Amino acid sequence: MATVLPPPSKRQRLDASERVRVQAEHDEIPDGLGSVRVQFVDQSTGGETGSAISVPLANATVKNLEILLNSIQGNDPNERIPYRFSFHSPKPVVEDGSNVVDVVSDLYTSVLRPGLQSTEEIINLRFTPQAVFRVRAVSRCSASVAGHNEAILATAFSPTSSAIMATGSGDNTARLWDCDTGTPLHTLKGHTSWVLVVSFSPDGTLLATGSMDNTVRVWNSKTGELLGGPLKGHSKWITSLAWEPFHIQSPGKPRLASASKDSTVRIWDVPLRRIEMVLSGHKGSVTCVRWGGIGRIYTASQDKSIKIWDGMQGSCLQTLAAHSHWVNHLALSTDFVIRTAYHDHTGQIPATQAERTNKAQQRFRKAATFNQAIVERLVSASDDNTIFLWEPATSSKPIARLLGHQRQVNHVAFSPDGAYIASAGYDNHVKLWNARDGKFIATLRGHVGAVYQCSFSADSRLLVSASKDTTLKVWDVRTGKLSMDLPGHQDEVYAVDWSPDGQKVGSGGKDKAVRIWRH
Repeated sequence: MATVLPPPSKRQRLDASERVRVQAEHDEIPDGLGSVRVQFVDQSTGGETGSAISVPLANATVKNLEILLNSIQGNDPNERIPYRFSFHSPKPVVEDGSNVVDVVSDLYTSVLRPGLQSTEEIINLRFTPQAVFRVRAVSRCSASVAGHNEAILATAFSPTSSAIMATGSGDNTARLWDCDTGTPLHTLKGHTSWVLVVSFSPDGTLLATGSMDNTVRVWNSKTGELLGGPLKGHSKWITSLAWEPFHIQSPGKPRLASASKDSTVRIWDVPLRRIEMVLSGHKGSVTCVRWGGIGRIYTASQDKSIKIWDGMQGSCLQTLAAHSHWVNHLALSTDFVIRTAYHDHTGQIPATQAERTNKAQQRFRKAATFNQAIVERLVSASDDNTIFLWEPATSSKPIARLLGHQRQVNHVAFSPDGAYIASAGYDNHVKLWNARDGKFIATLRGHVGAVYQCSFSADSRLLVSASKDTTLKVWDVRTGKLSMDLPGHQDEVYAVDWSPDGQKVGSGGKDKAVRIWRH
């Protein structure tokens, strides 16, 4: 009797359909197209790399162009740098007037078939390096640590390494955890109400906590010791904290911005423990504050507006009004380099203060430089179900309106390389957008409850999301597919963070347990 083969599994069917799709894409390139001349241009400097090279169109895929560019630059074949390519058309190619086209699979499909350029002309290809290191998807819970007596409301990794993480809870305490051993390090007691927000200073030495008791407290992140008394001044609870970027701080004088339900933002001189400035102008609760690398402070409010302030003078420079409901969250395209300052994937820390400031400055400039100019973009999420993308330095009008969420948008994040925006909403979905023009890329479907937060890996290739459905999910940014499902929490997951070195993910929520995930 013949053996009957079992039907293919879901994974086998998906793999087969993916192979068919890739083959179909490959077959779309007609034969006999000849060659095209390609000139590589550095996106950040505008300088040409090498001379124009003749490339057979049948082989002009992104992978082959990447190999060619690496060989022109003389890179070791074993240490190839991954690149992203785009083509700048002389005429607008989409309705909003944008003239930039991303080369997704090959030159023929992206540039020649739409008629943006002919084979007679030289194609100027802009290139942007992607992360030279690769973060592996977290796949298992390495520790579930009890300690808090109430729900965990906030979590953040230290910028220095994935070994230290802080959490804030409804039990009026913050805690510092050793993530390598999965044990509690210090319990930070002093607040008299819920700890709503925790934030490490860019050099990793200080931890600021904001609470429902209307105060901010600053702690030594190594010893867990409270530095002086509470910072008092707000008349309602603290909603958000932001440290002054390391490269624009006065040496030894870090400043901290705190946003509050009382409609104000206060700038604190941390060593002297005094209020330096009060930014008042909002007519509703200030929901989020961000401190940019060019000295601007960005605030979002329930009065539907976003305000931009001078970080030195405290004067209001711009008001961005486009949302029709509360603005819930802000993210900057430079958030990652501001958060990590002089800490990078090499783990090498400069010896002197001046060298550290210089390295932080260089990392910021590299991340913010676009077409030879420093560009800091802003994205805002709102209860009106929309997201707006802004470039405040050039206009008070948004670059793009990002439509697609069916319910309130709770959280937005830029990828560390500034290429993508992720948004988490109460419609159970995470959405990916192009950070350059705000174009929709993909909906990441899988959660069956509201998605509260999301966080990118340091190499921008993966995204983790935390949801009301008790799970975390890790997504592949390039394909928009689910990479890893991480069940384990017993109740809603309110907070998640991916460590800046890419090694671990930390999460916390209603079940009071801190969970640390690793690959």
